[in-house]
Amino acid sequence: MKEGEKEIELIKKGKRLDGRGFEELRPIKIEVGVLKRADGSCYFEMGNNKVMAAVYGPREMHPRHFQDAKMAVVKYRYNMAPFSVDDRKRPGPDRRSVEISKVSREAFDPVIIKEYYPKTAIDVYVEVLQSDAGTRTAGINAASVALADAGIPMKDMVSSVAVGKIGGEVVLDLSGVEDNHGEADMPIAMVARTDTITMLQMDGHFKKEEFERGLKLAMDACHKIYELQRTALIERYSKSVGEGEE
Repeated sequence: MKEGEKEIELIKKGKRLDGRGFEELRPIKIEVGVLKRADGSCYFEMGNNKVMAAVYGPREMHPRHFQDAKMAVVKYRYNMAPFSVDDRKRPGPDRRSVEISKVSREAFDPVIIKEYYPKTAIDVYVEVLQSDAGTRTAGINAASVALADAGIPMKDMVSSVAVGKIGGEVVLDLSGVEDNHGEADMPIAMVARTDTITMLQMDGHFKKEEFERGLKLAMDACHKIYELQRTALIERYSKSVGEGEE
């Protein structure tokens, strides 16, 4: 909880304020291929989070002195629209956006096969249209689907979710009010099929057993998110094949 904020009761009668249990994800909606001018795109909802991801490339890297002769350069830009939060955000990148862009890009380092496209750039843009905590995890989920939609060679997709602690309880997928008034927040990203963690951050404090419980909760949830990502892509391309045959 931030200094000066009034403490509120986040758990009532064994349920969270939005009616979820401690181990429940918020509702997720995924739409693939929503931007026609992008090579790959995804619209992703996670509760009240609404995120758009677009991928362009591989394309020639400019300026050329930034080229890597051995592999593609992945650029990841996370941005929150000024209207995405209640208190209008100042336009343009800030320190938080730069940090999230960096850790999100690094979450994809183990999976994108960059060696296939030397001297090129792969640009990933993530735009948060509406924010309600967990935007970096929603952005990573959206970017992963957009990369697959663009046909970027990957060993597998990356899935992401956060766990936290509210009222002394470890819970999955914090909402905005829980994030603001809770005791801890831990976003993770992972390759679900191999249980390989590619990002883990923490804000707040967990006891050892709380950390272990939270990590298991997050990993189990990433498996569920992976199946939703996979299903959305299958539906998108099954529909495309059907339209082509017609």
